[in-house]
Amino acid sequence: MAARTRGCRMTTLSTHVLDTGRGVPAAGVRVRLLHDGLPLWQGATDADGRCPPLRELQLHAGRYRLEFAAGDYLRALGQPLAEPPFLDVVPIDFGIAGDGHYHVPLLLSAYGYSTYRGS
Repeated sequence: MAARTRGCRMTTLSTHVLDTGRGVPAAGVRVRLLHDGLPLWQGATDADGRCPPLRELQLHAGRYRLEFAAGDYLRALGQPLAEPPFLDVVPIDFGIAGDGHYHVPLLLSAYGYSTYRGS
């Protein structure tokens, strides 16, 4: 489900989830990409914490959101979590303003996360 616009140059996107509490890539994290609130893609991270099929999408300028199912991932590892958990779904809202490649990594633990625009 790629977002396409006539006459615009396209942009690609990737992500990488690292479990900073364990010091390893976060495999099996469910990820969704939305554009203007509408789902464009969903999948899960591979053994290296990446989503290679996400990079195949051709995106255009606009506002996007990546959602990471952190609570489900942590529960599957046996991590004891409060109910409701401090982090359940981690949303990252970001904008694409130009051409090229955008990399949006997630550094995740049970009680915190960070992100940045990578390369």
